[in-house]
Amino acid sequence: MINGKLDRTDMLILRELQKNASLSYKELAQKIGLSSTPTFERVRKLEKGGYIRQYTILIDNAKLGLGFEVICAVKLKTLSAKDVSQFREAVLGMKEVLECFNVSGDYDYMLKIMVKDMQAYNVFINNLGKLECLGSLKSMFIMEETKRSLNFPVEVE
Repeated sequence: MINGKLDRTDMLILRELQKNASLSYKELAQKIGLSSTPTFERVRKLEKGGYIRQYTILIDNAKLGLGFEVICAVKLKTLSAKDVSQFREAVLGMKEVLECFNVSGDYDYMLKIMVKDMQAYNVFINNLGKLECLGSLKSMFIMEETKRSLNFPVEVE
């Protein structure tokens, strides 16, 4: 990192860690063409600078019996601070919600939900429906996964 800007080596580090976050510093250093110590220092700077927020793994959800994924479009009754706050707070406490996006268009939020089956989704929706701020929702069931990635398109010049 030079003057707070990412250089080619930083971008290589980000790209390689996205592919495999369990690389040792030695393995990462070999992939980017540095020794272990400067690689370690650069990774720490990327973490402290907020470029690397966390390390994670992709789990095969079907093997855990969580093969029912839903995209749920949510419209709030109003966009008042009270309704938005109530909705956001509720969503943060729902383990079934993997992602929540405030969106433009006909709906206010898009949720990505993962549950065991339709019965579990019905329970989830009944609980969601108890929120006073909820106006309406539309469920779209994921039939087939074509692509899943957490990798950002990190360009290395």
